[in-house]
Amino acid sequence: MTNDSALHERLNRIESTLGLLVQQRTVKAWYTTAEIAQLVGKAEFTVREWCRQHRINAQKRACGRGPVREWMIAHEELVRIQNFGLLPVPTVSSRI
Repeated sequence: MTNDSALHERLNRIESTLGLLVQQRTVKAWYTTAEIAQLVGKAEFTVREWCRQHRINAQKRACGRGPVREWMIAHEELVRIQNFGLLPVPTVSSRI
């Protein structure tokens, strides 16, 4: 391997690593389920299920795809998930 190609490969790795670090440090007010899934290392389906089951605090917002609304998760909730984990599974009382 020549010095130029080795240097080029190394610069590409450094650039990729910097890109990942910047992406991880970018703070947004709200995140999509896809963004949360990437940040916590889970599938997007899993994060949507957590929202549906109220395991995380999320809100639905209208999106550009007709009547379909997508889940949005606040930055504060992301921090809570990372520090303390999911909320307990809500139980339904059988008593009336």
